[in-house]
Amino acid sequence: MRGAKTVGAGAYRGEIARTHPRYTCQECGQDTLSWAGQCPGCSEWNTLVETRPIEVSKRRGRVVSAVAAPKPVALRDVEASSVSRVRTGIGELDRVLGGGLVPGSLVLLGGSPGIGKSTLTGMALGNIAGA
Repeated sequence: MRGAKTVGAGAYRGEIARTHPRYTCQECGQDTLSWAGQCPGCSEWNTLVETRPIEVSKRRGRVVSAVAAPKPVALRDVEASSVSRVRTGIGELDRVLGGGLVPGSLVLLGGSPGIGKSTLTGMALGNIAGA
């Protein structure tokens, strides 16, 4: 039995697929691979429940699952909800951010050293605090 691996008292040929849990929101149906206290889809608290596991094959990194893949939606058919934004008081920054900062969001500001990232952030925060 060269190449066979033993598990317990028996032997097998091949690989064992690892399973990873999947979590589904009871409110909106959002699926996620890790549990969180708040649903990333609808922002409701404590609604994620462990559901069907996903089998991950070690061969070629393929994911084998009994769950049907969601159908793609054309970009023109996606409905965007209107979100109130906090203006930074810097016109060009507000324009780049789509009208200002979205509460609870994260903005990554990058650039070369000495280009003014800290100055821009300090000015924006000063304007927000003064408003």
